[in-house]
Amino acid sequence: MPVSWSQAVLLFAAGILGGLTGSIAGLASVATYPALLAVGLPPITANVTNTVALVFNGIGSVVGSRPELAGQGASLRRVLPVAALGGVAGAALLLSTPAEGFERLVPLLLGFAAVAILIPVRPTRYSRVSNHNRHTAKVAAQAVAIFAICIYGGYFGAAAGVLLLALLLRVGDERLAHANAAKNVILGVANGVAALIFAVIAPVQWGAVAALGLGCLLGARLGPVIVRHAPVRPMRFAIGLAGLALAVKLGWDAYR
Repeated sequence: MPVSWSQAVLLFAAGILGGLTGSIAGLASVATYPALLAVGLPPITANVTNTVALVFNGIGSVVGSRPELAGQGASLRRVLPVAALGGVAGAALLLSTPAEGFERLVPLLLGFAAVAILIPVRPTRYSRVSNHNRHTAKVAAQAVAIFAICIYGGYFGAAAGVLLLALLLRVGDERLAHANAAKNVILGVANGVAALIFAVIAPVQWGAVAALGLGCLLGARLGPVIVRHAPVRPMRFAIGLAGLALAVKLGWDAYR
């Protein structure tokens, strides 16, 4: 299906909004996926096209997050293989299973994540000084959680960033900007692997990818700059409330 100029403009604008919200709070698909449906793509085609276009969201987010990524190389290298495997598993699920199960689970996960972001983190003595066994268990649990989130990210991904941001803030003792930067890299890898699979074997609409992806690239480049300079508490509050609102909306759609 060719993309008209008016549709391209709509997708470009949705991409800017999606890139901006995605790089800040992981809510890119909330703007981009409905835009693809609005221009007439069927749900599966819209979903795989959205995943491929969001590769540009990952690129813009990572480029914009370079100052916060300094010093995080070692920790990211440990989890990126897990993220890639999660993206592969999510892509396989999308192409082989119905969506109803995920649709019913996601509102609950998203609501939990939004509440976790809203609750202040209280550092404890054990979060700074821990024995080797406790640290190993914490790293393993974090890897399992990241794997599960990246499965969802490869499958559909709406608000996967909220889930991952909540995890990093609760277990990583990181500031919002640094956790957001790590989130952008991890989800970028999971989404990129899934997109590569879809590009080969799924019905991607490449005209829509071009318009949406360009908007995502521009919007995502600006998002980390906003997080870097915005007050932390209001930003966490805004992300948490956005996540709760989306959880209610997805829950209404899934359970009514």
